[in-house]
Amino acid sequence: MYRADGPPEMKPVGETEFAGGVAAMSASGIYGPTRACAGIISYVDMMLGARARAVLEAHVAAGNGRFRGIRHAGGWDTSPDVRNSHTNPPQGLYGQAAYREGVAQLGVLGLTYEAWQYHPQLKEVTAMARAVPQTTMILNHCGGPLGLGPYAGKADAVFATWKTDMAELARCPNVVVKLGGLGMDIGVFDHMQRPMPPTSREIADAWGPWIKTCIEAFGAPRCMFESNFPVDKLSTGYAVLWNAFKLMAAGASAADKAALFSGTARKVYRLP
Repeated sequence: MYRADGPPEMKPVGETEFAGGVAAMSASGIYGPTRACAGIISYVDMMLGARARAVLEAHVAAGNGRFRGIRHAGGWDTSPDVRNSHTNPPQGLYGQAAYREGVAQLGVLGLTYEAWQYHPQLKEVTAMARAVPQTTMILNHCGGPLGLGPYAGKADAVFATWKTDMAELARCPNVVVKLGGLGMDIGVFDHMQRPMPPTSREIADAWGPWIKTCIEAFGAPRCMFESNFPVDKLSTGYAVLWNAFKLMAAGASAADKAALFSGTARKVYRLP
């Protein structure tokens, strides 16, 4: 739903305009009590540097109070077996001065940055988080552990490297984590290839060590469960997934459960 015309950098504002329209339809109440699109995350090319601010301000205006931030996907890997993000990012994107200046504009405006990349890039996320401490960053999909190409069949080694890098990233107080996204076909699990989809218990047992590591490193107030639908639908159904999250959180305190299932998201995305 990008704009069909106008300056190229402003075309993504059409995405916020569209989502804002959906929000307005929902707010009318004719579809029931749900209020969809209460917080909108769109796209701005962070390589615009300081010039990203004007585009962000256009998103804010288009969002009618609902625009919260952007995601500029940076997934990149040396292996040709790993498909890079749709934004076609170059190697070392997060370390480029212009990119970091763009991310800094988000902090100036009180907006958030969604970090989506693969686990070998976690050190780059940490360096960027330290360089732009005033911007709140949401690490998507548990940091993107890979399980294909050179990482296939090496789940234990991937987990060890990932765990070390996640512990270091957790030292950055401006970073929070979305718990989920482990059902993608680029990941370490083969649930989407099985003749029958996994049960909630099977997902909880498989994902549990990864989810637990995130919560132990960042703390529940900096973690939030996410569905990553429809992408994770490759592996499981929506209700099955959320029941798996309930199983994974079964031993948590009431306060931690509240944070994991709603509180962290409400705070980070400034939702009512």
